[in-house]
Amino acid sequence: MTINKDRQSHLPVPFIFSQSSLHDYSDCERRFYLRYIAQLTWPAVESEPILENERRQMEGQLFHRLVQQHWLGLPSDKLTRMANTSTLSQWWENYLNYDFHLDEHEIYPELNLTAQIGNHRLTANYDLVAIRDDKIYIFDWKTYQKRPRENLLAKTYQTRVYRTLMVQAGGYLTKNIAINPEKVEMVYWLANFPMQPILFPYNTSQSVRDWQHLDAMIDKIDTQEEFPMTADDKKCKFCPYRSYCDRGISAATFDDDYEPLLEISDLSLDQIPEIEI
Repeated sequence: MTINKDRQSHLPVPFIFSQSSLHDYSDCERRFYLRYIAQLTWPAVESEPILENERRQMEGQLFHRLVQQHWLGLPSDKLTRMANTSTLSQWWENYLNYDFHLDEHEIYPELNLTAQIGNHRLTANYDLVAIRDDKIYIFDWKTYQKRPRENLLAKTYQTRVYRTLMVQAGGYLTKNIAINPEKVEMVYWLANFPMQPILFPYNTSQSVRDWQHLDAMIDKIDTQEEFPMTADDKKCKFCPYRSYCDRGISAATFDDDYEPLLEISDLSLDQIPEIEI
């Protein structure tokens, strides 16, 4: 397929940025262009074997829906019937057996926040936000097969966007009282490693730095004319657009050394079917 080179590369205004689109841009500017500006369809699978990948994605989707429905008040015994694979059943059991210590918190499952940034908008879908007077916890459920390295997870756009956007746009959750970044903490709860959550507290200097970085990055994208391919072709094995860039046909396998930190849980639950009880 030939890409229309006469097509303008600037973004529609406003463009709604998310941690996923910023992750794509950071990984490969060309991927961002192909996905969000050229809006090309996926020509290749992301990883092999295909059926195994589909199974993992479906289990990740169902787990997120189960947890969301549980926090909305559906009884666990009825939801348990939906955990109908060995992997999903284990994740669900791990979740039910974990004490999150949130009895005295206001709970907001599947919360969306959006804020103006430059000419555009920045949005995030939070799996769960828990608030009390002295703390705001941002929970994200992860179904990684491997426990991610904390130093890499700290640098992801999810960690950076979710915390700084809470500071910028979460005021209505605190009766329009400005959020002190020191109150914010990101918690990655890992379904395969339930007793080893990964915690990222926050502070004012980090919040200012993150927002300034995002503002500058989005301004750069807004005025950018050329979107070059990444020099790290290892990332291309996981990219569904690799055939447009002549970066190979074969997809990565699950045992490859490189494992991207963006996973199925980064999808909005709007894309996941409702659970019928």
